[in-house]
Order: sequence, then C-alpha cells, then structure tokens
Amino acid sequence: MALSMKPTGWFQIGWSADLEIGDVKPLRYFGQDLVAYRTQSGRLVVLNAYCEHLGAHMGHGGTVAGDDIQCPFHGWQWSPEGRNTCIPYQKATNRVRRIGTWSTAERDGIMYIWHDVEGRDPLYDVPSIFDLFPNCGSASDYHEPGEAGRFESAELPIHPQYAAENGVDFAHFKYVHRADEIPTVVHREFGEYDFKTELALNFKRRGADGAFELVEGRTRASLLGLGLGFSYADGVGAICSLTAVTPVDDERSIVRFSAWASKEDGQDDARVAKRQRNAIGQLEADIAIWEHQRYTEPPGLATAEAAGFRDIRQWARRFYPEGHLGHGAAEQTAGTDEFQVDNGS
Repeated sequence: MALSMKPTGWFQIGWSADLEIGDVKPLRYFGQDLVAYRTQSGRLVVLNAYCEHLGAHMGHGGTVAGDDIQCPFHGWQWSPEGRNTCIPYQKATNRVRRIGTWSTAERDGIMYIWHDVEGRDPLYDVPSIFDLFPNCGSASDYHEPGEAGRFESAELPIHPQYAAENGVDFAHFKYVHRADEIPTVVHREFGEYDFKTELALNFKRRGADGAFELVEGRTRASLLGLGLGFSYADGVGAICSLTAVTPVDDERSIVRFSAWASKEDGQDDARVAKRQRNAIGQLEADIAIWEHQRYTEPPGLATAEAAGFRDIRQWARRFYPEGHLGHGAAEQTAGTDEFQVDNGS
C-alpha cells in the first residue's frame, strides 16, 4: 500500500535568497513542470511551465518583463495571474488562454507554494517560525541559516508523512539521534491544520571543569499540514528549525532543512556554524531511515506509542482529498481498532 504523494498544503520550494529580482527558474513538483520567477517589484511568482502559445518551457530561457514573464520562443508575455499581456507582433492579446497559477508565500527567507489537487485557494496561512513558540524570541535574536544552516537533499523516495510522524515518535530519539534517554511527552495538541507537541529531553554536556553535567532541554514542534515541521529546541542555546518535505512526483521528494541559531555571548561564527551543522546532522540521521522505510498500515505498536500514531494518522487523513489517500489506506486508517498493539502480555 502506498500513500498518495499529492497531499494538500504549503510546501517549501527553496530559499528566497536563491531567486533574485529578474531570475527565472524551472521547477518540478507534484508531477508537474513549473516556472518560478521574481518580478521587478520583488514578488515571487510560480506558474505552470508551458507557454499556451506553442508549448515552450518558460523556465528555460524565459525572461522577466516588469511583473510578467516573457516566453523565449516568440516573446509572448504572461502576467502573474497567468493572463496573456503581450503578443509583440500584433496589438490584440489572447484573452482565452490562461496559464495555471500557484499561490506563493515567503516567510523568514523561505519560499513556499500551495498545492491542492482540487484547485482550492489556501485554507490557511504560513506563519513566521518566530510566532509559533512562546519565549523563543524574535528573528533578531537568531543568526540566519546561511550556508552552514541550510540543507537540501537529492530527490529521494521519502513521503512527507514520514517526517510528520516523527512528531509522535518519541522512542526514536534514543536510537536514531543517540539521545541519552527516551524523552517524555509533555504536551500534544491537534488543531484543524496544525499539530503541536512538546518533549522534555535531558542530555549530558561537559562543563568548564571537564566533568559531565545533566542539562534539561525542551523540544517544541509545530507541524503545519504534512509538508512543514517547525521546531524550537533549547538547552545550551536555542535552535529554531524547519524541516520541509516536498514531493517531486509519485515516488520522490526533496527534503530541506533550515536552522536558525540563537545569538549567544562569546560564540564566534565557527561555533554558530557548528551548532547549525549539528542540527543538520540530526536530520541526516532521520533521512537515513526514511529513504529506506516502507509505510506500514496497520503498524504493530507498543502500548505507549499507540495513541500518538493513531491520532496523527487520523489527523493526517484530512490532507488527502477523497480518492487520493492511497490504495486501501482510507479503509485501513478509518478505525482506531485497526492498529495492532503489543501490550507486552
């Protein structure tokens, strides 16, 4: 059984700094060829890639003309709304043909698109990561991700739900991330489109005298749909991060990670970069599992984890439009009694 790779929601397509004014870039997500460009006024625009004239791919050789994109084949221009605004060799424009458009957003230097197989407008907004977690501070309290705090994978056989389910998988912290102990679940809350969780996790650090001391840390996560996982981890300094999984086609996704490191007294750029790279290393440990994982439905679960997995899979169903959940998945996740639980008896 395979889950659909076309869930509804916001998904990351890159970082804002990688698309400057006047830039044009070909993209491919959700099995569709797209073109992204930044208008002269600085707006991010994403359209279906092919010119409605004779089908040229505007991501290859297209140019920006004010707020429009110009096709490299015959110079036809198209607006951010997908309307033809100029045919250079005649006065009239083509008022019938339109190019499909994608809703976009930019927050904290991240570029997003909205995907919905039913063509609906966005059902919710993308927040700033610094508005999600109480006491995390503002953007000015953190170093930008920069080169050291950004990660982008190759196209991998990873489903967005794998990353989402990390939000309830407390046990993997010890075995995947080499935590000293299995963390304690402090809080879980499922909203209409988001899921919030908080874990308490003690870890060891070496003090100034060389001896190890126990530090109590907290990790707070906020999932927005299935494509975006925001987190805030504090302990020895804080890291705000975004894990984003964006499907390319029916088999592969690109995984991106951004890490904002808190500004701490006495830490130079090298130390900040090391903290960011350490955060990326934690994601890479997850990817090493995800890229070889098989989605199992129903799963065989230990008693302590059953409720979390049951709840998140039930919550996740809302992001799969009817008929797109995946063969057999709707029936298998419909009832809570379908989960196989090992109670140790």
